[in-house]
Amino acid sequence: MNLLTVFHQGDAVLVTVFMLLIAMSILTWYVIALRAVQGWRARRDNKLAEAALWNAANWPTAEAALAGSTSAYANLARDGLSALRHFHANAQRSLGQACDLNEFLTRAIRKRLAQETGRHEAGMTLLASVGSTAPFIGLFGTVWGIYHALVNIAAEGQVSIATVAGPIGEALVATAAGLAAAIPAVLAYNTFMRLQRVMAQQMDHFAHDLHAQLLTQAGEIDGVR
Repeated sequence: MNLLTVFHQGDAVLVTVFMLLIAMSILTWYVIALRAVQGWRARRDNKLAEAALWNAANWPTAEAALAGSTSAYANLARDGLSALRHFHANAQRSLGQACDLNEFLTRAIRKRLAQETGRHEAGMTLLASVGSTAPFIGLFGTVWGIYHALVNIAAEGQVSIATVAGPIGEALVATAAGLAAAIPAVLAYNTFMRLQRVMAQQMDHFAHDLHAQLLTQAGEIDGVR
């Protein structure tokens, strides 16, 4: 029994089940590979951006060093600097901006922090969905295969290996296909969630340090005063 035999002998329902499980498995491995590469790049770029910022002699030098970076740390620094300049450049602000510098910076950095966290969560919903639904889809294929085995027994009037071998084999393959799609998705989801929590904590620490630095050195930033 192999997948080609299932597609050749199975009915439309069973073929649809297997096509859906195969599509889930392909999407799962695609997301795993994509997130692994993106996560590695994000951690590398964050380290480079953090080193470029804190090793710079002054804020103009830091801005120049971060100009070509698209990392979360660089985006946080740019938004913090932009908010600081905007606060001092606009004496009259709307109701949504009517607050002191500390709160204004906190809101700007917190907004960017939420955006970066959301950007790094892409694909997690798919992994969670596959991990939770694939076993049940496989189980549906199993039940459908057993149903066909019972129908064959009723049609033949007797139980024989030839009567039930095909449908039972299809049922077992459906169960295996569901597990094959679900297990990598669950393992990957747990792994990436752990890495995401670590990265979120690191970004939060960086945002806190950035906020404190911008407040204490506001007068040294070009365009503020």
